[in-house]
Amino acid sequence: MNAETAIRGSHWLETAPPGDPAPPPSGDLTVDVAVVGAGIAGLSTAWELVRQGREVAVLEAGRVAAGVTGHTTAKLTALHTLVYDHLRRTRGPEVARLYAVSQTAAIRHASEIVDELGIDCEWEETAACTYAEDPRRAGALRAEAEAAREAGLPAEFVTETELPFAVAGAVRVSGQAQFHPRKYLLALTDDLRRRGGTVYENTRVVGLSEGEPCVLRTDAGAAVRAGEVVIATHYPVFDRALLFTRLSPRRELVVAATIDEDRAPRDMYITPERATRSVRSAPYRDGRRLLIVTGEHFVPGTGDAEERFARLSGWADDRFAGLTFTHRWATQDNDSTDSVPLVGPFHPGSRHTYVATGFGGWGMSGGIMAGRLLSDLINGRAVAWDHLYDPRRLAPVVREGVSLLKHQAQVARHFLGDRLSHLTGPAPDDIPPGHGAVVRLGTRQYAVHRDESGSLQAVSARCTHLGCIVSFSHAEQAWECPCHGSRFTPDGRVLQGPAVRPLEKRDIAE
Repeated sequence: MNAETAIRGSHWLETAPPGDPAPPPSGDLTVDVAVVGAGIAGLSTAWELVRQGREVAVLEAGRVAAGVTGHTTAKLTALHTLVYDHLRRTRGPEVARLYAVSQTAAIRHASEIVDELGIDCEWEETAACTYAEDPRRAGALRAEAEAAREAGLPAEFVTETELPFAVAGAVRVSGQAQFHPRKYLLALTDDLRRRGGTVYENTRVVGLSEGEPCVLRTDAGAAVRAGEVVIATHYPVFDRALLFTRLSPRRELVVAATIDEDRAPRDMYITPERATRSVRSAPYRDGRRLLIVTGEHFVPGTGDAEERFARLSGWADDRFAGLTFTHRWATQDNDSTDSVPLVGPFHPGSRHTYVATGFGGWGMSGGIMAGRLLSDLINGRAVAWDHLYDPRRLAPVVREGVSLLKHQAQVARHFLGDRLSHLTGPAPDDIPPGHGAVVRLGTRQYAVHRDESGSLQAVSARCTHLGCIVSFSHAEQAWECPCHGSRFTPDGRVLQGPAVRPLEKRDIAE
């Protein structure tokens, strides 16, 4: 099977399918803590709080662990590409040390949970490596190895790896892990329920009133009153903290292929080269393993994803010859402008609302860390690294300003430029089956899709978050917003926030 005919879906979802959905709230309810979002950050937070005796409700717009967490590459590591040298230079060695301590503690905590609950989630201890093939990057890798060691990680600079191609160098850190994220989180959800927690699926939260108590409103009109609220929706679905100015969304593609066990890498690898290449393997069946390759990161709604899938699968087959591709999918990450997640009080005026976002591709260790940090903050316990992740931190312009301005310039370019780029474009009759395009009819812009039967459907081209113009991804059959990463089905339903409202239906005959 080649990459073009591989299953278009996540291996994690296929091998741990969801059961019957938990129904939305039948009416209003009151709890100690409401957690919005049932990915790894939200579920980890809820589980920690329930274990500490809090009454918790988890509100999930879709299905448990089926969003970003269900499309990850599932690496649990404290080595996050080249973060330690960056932190040492921009925020000092103590901040780098706290980052290493907090991320390492999250990995150890996950291991303890797996043992405590007896979770069969394909847990494997391994090493993590950041490598480069270009000799000009060797200096940066040596600096990262030094900074990571200084931060307390067992890091070493090596020039030999198990990869079937030469590298100029690599930073290697032992004692890391990889696992099946859905099997882990479905077991955590079961235990959360056994302890008295409640999970509501297909329950989209569309409103938040902060107070004592806070009040959340769902799309079905239910009111959820809570003493404390945690927003763990990957990209925050409320804008009052203006975190959208400090978050840059990016999509990455994933291809998976079977590989003989004796050829499969056992360590986890990543390089910033070629718009990222991440490689690891996972247990499969019949004496084989699954090679999981990630890369080709790009801004949602830009470029040709099919071409990128072809580049990624071509690279994998070139480096690991004779692959049989089984799956292909995409994931989405949010990078903070200073490379550190935003976990803690939602905004400067927050008293009872918290957020977890900006994990920058490292949401597995980051999400578990966030669960412990937020549960401690909610329970009034001091945490040594809370200031490191505090969303209210005021970064000096020298550290964060360039990234922030670059992100805002990109948003402005799409907000204004995409309106102008569609002054001319295809007519609805020119759109082939299975494709979509933004077209202008008169003074209005429409997002028009033609399904495989030939029928046209049209929705507003303006994202319901902040009004940027969406673009159609043929590879993923979705409308995507390039400004803040919202995604919609061809008929306008929300697939991924921060948008919480669908694209409005349009009649192209009007």
